[in-house]
Amino acid sequence: MPIAAERGFVFTLTELEAAARLVHAAFPPTPQHAWPLLAARSQAQVWVKHENATPTGAFKVRGGITYFDALARSDARPPGIVSATRGNHGQSLAWAGRRAGIAVTIVVPRGNSAEKNAAMAGFGARLIVHGEDFEAARDHALHLAETEGLRFAPSFHPHLVRGVATWALELLRATRLDALYVPIGLGSGICGAILARNLLGLSTEIIGVQSAGAPAYAASFAAGRVITLDRSDTLADGIATRIPDPGAFAIIRAGASRIVTVTDTQIAAAIRAYWTDTHSLAEGAGAAPLAALLAERDRMAGRVVGLVLSGGNIDLDLFRTWVMDPPADRKVPAAGAA
Repeated sequence: MPIAAERGFVFTLTELEAAARLVHAAFPPTPQHAWPLLAARSQAQVWVKHENATPTGAFKVRGGITYFDALARSDARPPGIVSATRGNHGQSLAWAGRRAGIAVTIVVPRGNSAEKNAAMAGFGARLIVHGEDFEAARDHALHLAETEGLRFAPSFHPHLVRGVATWALELLRATRLDALYVPIGLGSGICGAILARNLLGLSTEIIGVQSAGAPAYAASFAAGRVITLDRSDTLADGIATRIPDPGAFAIIRAGASRIVTVTDTQIAAAIRAYWTDTHSLAEGAGAAPLAALLAERDRMAGRVVGLVLSGGNIDLDLFRTWVMDPPADRKVPAAGAA
């Protein structure tokens, strides 16, 4: 049986299929649809994987399920876990933790999305607001792990990636794609896609997508080494990454064909396109792959292309001001992505 192995991320196709069974015990496979209006817009045959249809509205919950399953099976089951997030990672942990019967504490920075905070608390997490940015929130989460005896749950981890890879397993078995566009936050989504593609023995080209205002992985990919940024400037908080994970970068460097960067204006146009062409609501990171395909329309014309709509958790106020009443390309600080 083929093995996916890069920098400690080792699992077989049998193990990936076992992860899929765990996920499907919690919710059914998400749909993939070929949308004719997106095809007309892009001049490609477009298959959209609707990860906005998961119980948390984003793909990360798949990793939460496998992460907590591994914790529940371990001999050192912790009294609880703690993590830092700006949204979807925390919702994933809160939802999966409640299902596994393990307490979850989530630390968010001040000014974080009120809607995402409410969702995390609604899924059962103890929510703590601390610090001015993601890095400060993460430092406090690490402090709580030490002082309260909790397990710190990172945003990028082998158990998370194995669960996340199940969305790509579903899509790649259901369709025959020439190329697949995947957004890059910290990297679990694209790494899962690369590893699933490799295990299935396919030649599908996997293309990463980042914000032009937060191109840490794109710069690293071009340089062949990890490049960190001082700030990230994008309204798409799910891909507002300043510091690449070295393990994720190793997988991306080995398995992605390229990384495309798109502006906030292009992402906003893609969110509107999803709404008009499919009546699907996409958050910024979820729409970034469509933005990249449209930017590469001439290059991809006539090909069969997959897009993962990785999440639909966009705040109403942000949707109004950014998407429905779009300004000229503007940038706001957004520290970290998780």
